[in-house]
Amino acid sequence: MATRLVQINMKARDEVALGGFWAQALGWEMSSEEPGVTNLEPEGSTYPDPAVLYIDLVVSTEPKTAKNRVHLDLASTSAAHQAELVARLTELGATPVDVGQRDVPFTVLADPEGNEFCVLEPRARYRDTGPIAAVVVDCADPREMARFWGEATDWTVYEVTDHSASLRSAKGVGPYLEFVRTPDAKTGWNRVHLDVRPYPGDDPRAEAARLRTLGATAVELDREVPWTVLADPEGNEFCLLAPA
Repeated sequence: MATRLVQINMKARDEVALGGFWAQALGWEMSSEEPGVTNLEPEGSTYPDPAVLYIDLVVSTEPKTAKNRVHLDLASTSAAHQAELVARLTELGATPVDVGQRDVPFTVLADPEGNEFCVLEPRARYRDTGPIAAVVVDCADPREMARFWGEATDWTVYEVTDHSASLRSAKGVGPYLEFVRTPDAKTGWNRVHLDVRPYPGDDPRAEAARLRTLGATAVELDREVPWTVLADPEGNEFCLLAPA
């Protein structure tokens, strides 16, 4: 048994406005499955697609109080493309932000609700990922995070060091999942988190139990939902959706 990383979930004060920003940023289509939820996906894609991490924006009144522990890195194909992308995103409402990056070849921006993201300089590694190069997670122990997520999902572990680790779909397509060692402690719920989904025919209860044996912990909610909320070994929340 294994799960698949299928989407990124973002909390938003105004999920429609923020969805509009990210739809234009990525060149994706925007729709809504229900009030308070905005969905983003590439035109013509069939969910779930191993080459895509879809984005769901969910309305939330909780304020953003700290740097997000999960953020997106956007890919560029040339120095000119990187500059054009930064300029276009700024026109859409992004703003430069200082997260202590100092002199780096990438540009750090925040979306209209303050969610940090990076526009990377051209890197050969990301030439075939699509607009999202990577989903990056701050952590204390990249090796342990790679161990957990490599066993929890069907994604392949590519590189592991004491400072960073990276995974990618076993199909060798789509964005990377990267863990970067940082000294910052986790505070509160992550405003951006991952959603995973079992394969058709798998038992979600058995899958939840398997994830707990790997080091996940249950997260208690004050309401009933049709999915299971868990946290990885460093407390990052993620949702186990129904099989599909």
